[in-house]
Amino acid sequence: MSLTITKTDIFRFSIPMEPFSIATGTMDYAQNVFIRVHTSAGFYGVGECSAFPMIVGETQDTCLVMAREFARLWKGQNALDIPARLQQLNDFAAGNTTIKSAFDMALYDIAAKNAGLPLYKFLGGEKRAVETDITIGIASPETMAKKAIAFKQSGAHILKVKLGKNAKKDVERIKQIREAVGRELKIRVDANQGWGFDDAVYALRNLGKYDIEFCEQPMRTWYDDRLPELMKLSPVKIMADESVYNHYDASKQIKTKLCDYINIKLAKSGGIQEAKQIYDLANEHGIACMMGGMLESRIALSAKLHFVYACPNIQFYDMDTCMLGHKEDPCEGGVTYDGYLLNIDDTPGIGADADEGFLEKCEKFAV
Repeated sequence: MSLTITKTDIFRFSIPMEPFSIATGTMDYAQNVFIRVHTSAGFYGVGECSAFPMIVGETQDTCLVMAREFARLWKGQNALDIPARLQQLNDFAAGNTTIKSAFDMALYDIAAKNAGLPLYKFLGGEKRAVETDITIGIASPETMAKKAIAFKQSGAHILKVKLGKNAKKDVERIKQIREAVGRELKIRVDANQGWGFDDAVYALRNLGKYDIEFCEQPMRTWYDDRLPELMKLSPVKIMADESVYNHYDASKQIKTKLCDYINIKLAKSGGIQEAKQIYDLANEHGIACMMGGMLESRIALSAKLHFVYACPNIQFYDMDTCMLGHKEDPCEGGVTYDGYLLNIDDTPGIGADADEGFLEKCEKFAV
C-alpha cells in the first residue's frame, strides 16, 4: 500500500522554561521543532525534536533549515516505506540526527494510524509500569539537597542528579542529597562528559559509599579508550550516553566492554528506526538500556513511551523532560503522569498532537 506525502508543516516550537543547568550549559527555553507530515489519505503524522546544541551540535535554527530540505525530498513520496524515506535523509545529509528524529517519528505515527493501532502495538509491544526519575540540575549542594527533599515529598522514588563541574564539589552534592533523602530513594548521576579521567576516578570512588545506581557519561567521548580502566577502578556502574549515537557506536561499546548500560535517545539516534537497532544489539548482549531525552514536550514523550512498551529490556526511565520547568504545555492528548508513573491510551498512532492555540504563536513553514 502507498500513502503519498502531500506537504509538511514545520513549526518553531519554542517552549519557555525555568533555567536548567548541566555540566555543558544552561537552557532557558526548549529549542524544539514540531512537524506535521500530511498524506493523500487525509491524515498526517506528527514529529517533534528538541535541539540541545551543547550535546548533539544542532540548534533550533539548523533544525528548521534542514527540516525544509527534508520536506522537499519527501514531497510526493510514499510515507509507508519508512526505510526508503529515512535513507533519503541520510543520503542527503550526514548527522543532523535531532531533526531527523522528528521526521522518523512522523512516519511511524502515519504507519500506526494507517494500521489503526497505537504505536506500541504497531511495534509489537505491551503496556507495563513505567516510573520516571526526576532530575536535579547543577546548583550548590545545599540547593540541590533542598530540591531532593521536595521531590521526595512529592512522591519521587528515583533521583537523577546532574554533576560534572567540579569533582570534589560533586561528591559533596551527593553527600548532602543522600543525607537529606535517606537510603530509600534511588540516586543515579549524570556527569554529562564533565570530568577528565582523574576527576572521574576521584568522584566515582568517593560516590560509591552513597549507593549510586549508575553514572552516565563520566568523561568526554575522546576518553572512551580509558573507560575499561575507569570501570575497574569505579564502584559505580557506567552508562554510555554521548558515546552511543547509533548501533555502530553501541557495537563498539559492547564488544570492547566500555559500559554497563546504554542510554537511548531519539534525538541522538535519529529516531525510532535506529534506536531499535541500538536496543536490539544491547538486548542481544544482555545490556540493559535507559530511555532518555532532551527537553521534548509530551508529544515526543508519547512516542518514547510507546517505544519503551515495545522494548522490555529498557529498564531505566529518564522521562521527566516535561516536568523540568516547562512553563507551557503545548500538547493535546498523549502521555499522562500519575505522580511519576507514565500512562497513555490506545489512540491510534502516537496519540498526541500540538495545541492549535500554541501553534498560532509559532513561526511556521509549509513545504
